[in-house]
Amino acid sequence: MAWTLPNTLVGLLSGLAALPFGARMGVRAECLAIVFQRYPWGPGGALTLGNVVLHTGNSLDVRCLTYAHRAGLCEAPPVRILDHEHAHVLQYMVLGPLFLPVYMLCGGVSVRNRFERAADRYAATGSGWWPWPCPA
Repeated sequence: MAWTLPNTLVGLLSGLAALPFGARMGVRAECLAIVFQRYPWGPGGALTLGNVVLHTGNSLDVRCLTYAHRAGLCEAPPVRILDHEHAHVLQYMVLGPLFLPVYMLCGGVSVRNRFERAADRYAATGSGWWPWPCPA
């Protein structure tokens, strides 16, 4: 968690700034994150910054379509948003301050991004949150 502290601080400051505008703060220990629900800014959905999740909705326990399903690449059952964001928390904990540059180099917020595909895989199966194969 110390390795990703710079990202977590940005998320925490963003979440705290949203409190006077209706955001609600809580802790989700199962995904190692501080969560800000009803985050009032952005296009909708959730954004993870280190160990902080900013979510525009009322609950991370709702289900959403995977990136591949929305892109028409496959038929996939909806996944729980909290599980998807938990994968990003784990990815941040490995890459720390390198996460955002590497994430952007991999395609940003899109189905092409291996981080998003891995997060969807983790949300669907409970494993596979790392975006590259591990050597045997």
